[in-house]
Amino acid sequence: MGYFLAGDIGGTKTILRLVTAEPKALVTCYEQEYVSNQFPDLVPMVQTFLQAAQDEHSLPGAPTQACFAIAGPVVDNTSHLTNLTWNLDGDRLAQALDLQAVELINDFEAIGYGVLGLASDDIHVLQAGVADATAPVAIIGAGTGLGQGFAIPAGKRFQVFPSEGGHADFAPRSELDFQLLRYLLDKHQIMRVSVERVVSGQGIIAIYQFLRDRGMAAESPELAEIVTTWEREAGRAKSVDAAAAISQAALKGEDSLAVQTMELFVGAYGAEAGNLALKLLPYGGLYVAGGIAAKNLPLLTQDTFLDAFSHKGRLSKLLEDIPVRIVLNPRVGLIGAARRAAEL
Repeated sequence: MGYFLAGDIGGTKTILRLVTAEPKALVTCYEQEYVSNQFPDLVPMVQTFLQAAQDEHSLPGAPTQACFAIAGPVVDNTSHLTNLTWNLDGDRLAQALDLQAVELINDFEAIGYGVLGLASDDIHVLQAGVADATAPVAIIGAGTGLGQGFAIPAGKRFQVFPSEGGHADFAPRSELDFQLLRYLLDKHQIMRVSVERVVSGQGIIAIYQFLRDRGMAAESPELAEIVTTWEREAGRAKSVDAAAAISQAALKGEDSLAVQTMELFVGAYGAEAGNLALKLLPYGGLYVAGGIAAKNLPLLTQDTFLDAFSHKGRLSKLLEDIPVRIVLNPRVGLIGAARRAAEL
C-alpha cells in the first residue's frame, strides 16, 4: 500500500494529511493541524506528524512522495514564505524526509487540482449548464485577494495552470461602478484599479467605505466601530475582521449599508467570473472557490451573481450553458495537494 503526503502551508497554520490510493479515490489515513511558527522549518513539523501517525495507527509503510500547497509564490520548486522564516526547496525536503519526490505548488494551483476531486456534497450547483468533460475547467476565488486559474484535460488527468487574472483591470458596468472606480483612484492616488481591489475581502471594505463616504446609507454604530478600528490599524496587524462583519450584517438583512455593499460586491464578483468564462469557455465547469463564497452562500445564490455572470450582450446565451459551482469544502486546497502528490 502506497502513502502520499499532502500539506496546506500558511503563515499562521499548516495542515498535513497522509493519504493512500484506493481503486476509486484517495483515502485520508491521518490529518493534523499545526501552528506554523512553532517550528523552525517544515522538516521537523513533518517528522513530528509522521511519528504521530505511526504511533496512533501503526502504518505498514511510509509516504513515497509529497506535495505542499504554499500561500505564496513558487519558483523552480522553491518558495520563501513571506510570513515565516521558512525557505522551502523541494529537493532539500525530499532528501531530508527520505521521499522520492516533493513538489511545491501555489495554494490556488492546489485548489485547481482539488476541485477536480470534490464530492457532490462539497459543491453547491449555482447553474447546471451543459457539462463537457473534454472542455477546460475554470477556477475563481475571492478571499484575501482574487485567485484565478484553469485546468485542461490531458489524457485521463487534468493539467492545472495558475493565472494572475485577479490583477486585470476592474471593469465598471454602471454609473455607480464608475463612481467607485473614481473614488478608489482618488483615495489611493493610483493610475489604475485592479479587479482584485474590488472583488476580495479588501474590496468589501473598499465598497463599504465608498458607499459610506458618499452618504448612500446611514452607518450603524456597531459597524462604524469595527470599520473605524480596522482603518485605524492600517499597516499593522488587524484586531478585527471588517469584511466578515460587513458580510454578516448583510446576511442578517438589517443593515442597509452592509446590504448595499454586498450587493455591489456580488455583482462585481459575478461579472468577473463571467469575464473569465468568456476567455476560457469552461464547459467543464466554472468553480467559485475562496472563503467568501462559501460563507456568503445565501447572497451568491440570489439573482445578482448569475445575472452579472451572464450579462455579456450578444454572448449572454453562451454563458448560460456553462456549469457554475460554488465550492463548499474549505479543505479543497489540501485535497488538491493530495491528488497532485499521488500523480508525481
